[in-house]
Amino acid sequence: MRDSLLEMSGKVIAFYEREFYCFSNFSSFAVEWQGRLWPTSEHAYQASRFFETHPEIVEEIFKAKSAHDARKITHKYPDLIVNENQEEHIKTMEDICWHKLQQHTYIQKKLLQTADKEIVEDSPQDAFWGWGENRDGRNELGKIWMRLRDKITKK
Repeated sequence: MRDSLLEMSGKVIAFYEREFYCFSNFSSFAVEWQGRLWPTSEHAYQASRFFETHPEIVEEIFKAKSAHDARKITHKYPDLIVNENQEEHIKTMEDICWHKLQQHTYIQKKLLQTADKEIVEDSPQDAFWGWGENRDGRNELGKIWMRLRDKITKK
């Protein structure tokens, strides 16, 4: 869902990452996952695509200075990604997000603040993890956060 106060006149630079930015894979919350402390969940996710086949790329991603750089490294090696199964990617992302949630009380607090509202990655570029330019994408990251919310509220 878009922030009702989002400026759309073009007179300012508006970001889709706002109050609940902590749910983004690009947010600066380190996550311990698969025996390492990754700088962001984006680092962990992108590295996971090379775990079994290219440990040198995993290291390159681990050392990336930003989440954006981690993603760019993956784009350098599209032919080396072995598993492009979307359901496996979703499972991996959910596991990373679960670890991130468990390790940061701030994220737990923010997730509980969402109550029962729909959570949407409001990305105009990504129609798989977000809802895309036309707001009709899959929103898989938003769905992950809603499942995790259900998991922690039904304990």
